[in-house]
This record gives sequence, structure tokens and C-alpha cells, in this order.
Amino acid sequence: MNKNTHVIFGTGPLGMALLRELKLRGVQDIRMVNRSGQLPGDDKVQVIRGDASQGSDAIEICKDASVVYHCAQPGYLNWPKQFPALTKGILEGAAAANAKLIYADNLYMYGRVNTPLKESLPYRAEGEKGKTRARMAEELMNAHKIGKVRVAIGRASDFYGPGVLKQSFMGERVFGFALSGKSVDVLGNVDVPHTYTYIDDFARGLATLGQEDRALGEVWHIPSADTITTRQLLQLLFDELGSDCKVRTSSRGVVSILSLFHPMMKEIKEIFYEFERPFVVDHIKFVREFGDHATTPHKEAVRHTVSWYRNILAKKNGKQ
Repeated sequence: MNKNTHVIFGTGPLGMALLRELKLRGVQDIRMVNRSGQLPGDDKVQVIRGDASQGSDAIEICKDASVVYHCAQPGYLNWPKQFPALTKGILEGAAAANAKLIYADNLYMYGRVNTPLKESLPYRAEGEKGKTRARMAEELMNAHKIGKVRVAIGRASDFYGPGVLKQSFMGERVFGFALSGKSVDVLGNVDVPHTYTYIDDFARGLATLGQEDRALGEVWHIPSADTITTRQLLQLLFDELGSDCKVRTSSRGVVSILSLFHPMMKEIKEIFYEFERPFVVDHIKFVREFGDHATTPHKEAVRHTVSWYRNILAKKNGKQ
């Protein structure tokens, strides 16, 4: 029986970044889980097809696991209906294996705040996605408190980086559009501070939580590089490309009108507050407990992200 198996639910950009990080840390036995059972481009890792929302599937997949990472999520429009069952299934799988469960979370549950975001903040989300995130976090922490499963939650802000396409507001419609010479699309006020997380830094933080038993039973904000404005991050992108692109910003009014016709705009309207005022994430708790956690400077992170997008575009154009 191998109790050094690390199971990663979800093979999106965060799951793949975590796979890379665990390999760097010398983890040999990694089990990736998704609905297709396929993982293009990596034939050196076990990939299992499964539906984590089915407890029986999750229990079978997690057999002999030492750490289970929950990096899976349904489509953005389906969170309230599908996310709780997905999380419950993964919880049951980790509990049956007596494995640690590390849950990759975001920041929606806090709702609107006028201060830097700290782990001690109450959950005051007004929208359904934020409330869904809050309920799942509470259920996971309650499961830890009663001794059902050992849990740690790692939270990060809007992320960008290799593999990040439609899963982020700083994804394809910014980096992809810029590389294609199109206007980039952003939300709200581009001149207020906003914490952005490089995807590899998020993965690094989650891997640390998986290794450290003292992380269990707690919520942690994963360290990000220095908080800058959206305009400053865009300028780093334009500097890397060697030319500026037109920036198209959507105001609350525009999003509100579009939300009458487009379901995605209705979902974005719920969390638009993040982009109207300073949105700064405090990660001092993590640093105090685990030491100075090296983060990737935005300039370097942007360079790596641009390189990844260029490779993707080159492959795409090569097929045409």
C-alpha cells in the first residue's frame, strides 16, 4: 500500500500548475482526476476518469492517498447547483482514505469590504456564488472540527499565468487578445489597487499546505506578488510585447445592461465590486507561519505567461 499518493481533482490551469509544483518537490506518485480520463501533453502521470460528485467514485479514486487536492470546479454558471455535490464527494473520498484535504478556494465569500482581506473576516457575500463558496468552506471546516477529515483551505485572488484562458478575468481576453493585436477587455476602475495571483504561486502555496500538518484546520491566504493596479499590470504586458494595446473597460452600467441578455454578464455583475474599489489581499498569516514564501514578481510572471500564449498561438496557426 502506497500512502504517498497525491490526488489532484481538476486538470484545469491550477491543477496542472500544482502537478508541476509537486514534481519539482520530488513527489513521485501523483494521480490526476477529470471527467475525460485524458491529459494531453503529459504521459508520465496517472490520469483517472471519474465524477467526483459521486461519492462512490471519489472514494475509489482516493484509495491509499495521503493528500487530496480539490482544484475542481464546474462551469461558472453552474456553481450553486453543481459545486456543493462536487465538494462533498471529494470530502468523502479524502475522509475514506484518511488523507489530508487541501481545498483551493477564492475570495467571493467575504463580499464587499473596505479593508484588506484577512482570513478572520466574516462571510457576508450577497450573491449566490459567494454564498455557495461560504457554505462549502463552512462544511469543510466543520468536517475537520468533528474529526471526519483533516482540512486546510488555501485562498487566492484573480489569477493569471500559463494555461489560464477563460477561467479568469486576467486570461484570454487580456493576454490572448493583446498577442493577437486586439483590444483587451477589463472590468471597472483600472487605477485602483487589485491583488492578482500568478497561477504557479497559487500552486506553490497549496503544495506547502499539503506538506505542513500545522496548516490543518485553518484558512490561509496564499501569498501573491505586490499588489499593483490593473493598469500597471497591463503596462507590464504591453512592455513585454513591445507595444501598447487599446484597453476596453466595462463599467457597472454596461455590465448591468448586458446582464439582461447574457447569463455570464449577470454572474459578473454579482462580483463587480471587486473591480470598483481597492481589492487587496493580506497574506501575512501564511508568511508568519511558514516563513518568507517567495512569490514571482509580476514582470517575470507576465513574461512566462506571454511565452506560454505565444506557443499556443504558434501551434494554433501551425494547424491552420
